[in-house]
Amino acid sequence: MLYTVTLNPAVDRELTVPELRLDTVLRATAWRVDYGGKGFNVARMLQALGTPAVALALAGGYSGRLLYDGLRSLGIAAEFIWTEGETRTNVSIVSQADGRHIKVNEPGPVLDPAVVEMVLGRVTELARPGDWWVLAGSLPPGLPAETYARLIERIHEAGGRAVLDTSGPALAHGCRARPYLVKPNAEELQQLTGLPVATADEVVRAAQAVQAEGVAHVVVSLGKAGAVALSGAGAWLARSPSIHQMNPVGAGDAMVAGLVWALNRGEDLGEALRWGVACGAAAASLPGTAMGDRGLVERLYREASVERWHV
Repeated sequence: MLYTVTLNPAVDRELTVPELRLDTVLRATAWRVDYGGKGFNVARMLQALGTPAVALALAGGYSGRLLYDGLRSLGIAAEFIWTEGETRTNVSIVSQADGRHIKVNEPGPVLDPAVVEMVLGRVTELARPGDWWVLAGSLPPGLPAETYARLIERIHEAGGRAVLDTSGPALAHGCRARPYLVKPNAEELQQLTGLPVATADEVVRAAQAVQAEGVAHVVVSLGKAGAVALSGAGAWLARSPSIHQMNPVGAGDAMVAGLVWALNRGEDLGEALRWGVACGAAAASLPGTAMGDRGLVERLYREASVERWHV
């Protein structure tokens, strides 16, 4: 079974404006609302690929109910732990003229640290050997930076595989718990290791430093430049297919979904990376945090390329 864990979900609202301008009133020409949060995006992409996932999350208030009902309307199994406070809303403003965007994320409600025990308990009840667990996104205010590390330990005890996609102290603590795979972007990798990441060689060396701490697989997303992946079998560099970018928000989450989907099918990391960049490109080519469909992903997969990288 595949699971996603979203501890700080959001209602994602996108406004399209003719152009981005400051110190004036902008009038939207279009708007959309998506059921957001990194783990939800992963679950929606997996759904598009034909592989269902259970979306476990913390949520509260009207926005939380909107997310719960919305995911279920898409056929995604939602396992929500209800909390005090209103789940956050994130707003993207996208320029129709050039595709540039501004994204403003709310921090989320401040939660009691005791909520972590509720999440650990639910994960313990659900976890089985061979399961995949994607732990994605920021931690809400109030939860300790060690939260993901504790979840990874619990998943490993049950015989599952944990995939971590977060940032800052939560990423650093999570890596010490040795997840099966981590997926930072270049900036997050630099913050994690303190090493330069200006070139592909530097990215690989920084990723090797993460591997040296016990993380088996490291995938680094590089936006339009593609992605780098490392495992014990070597390193790969993926080139993204050419697209007309609409909104890159959620593209990294779509990449994670493609990686997990392919690895769950028994593909090696290089092949999984190709599916990952195809899924990321599909999401970036669409408005809002839409994920696209299987046909679009398969077309972009054929246009993507992956090569061995030697350092």
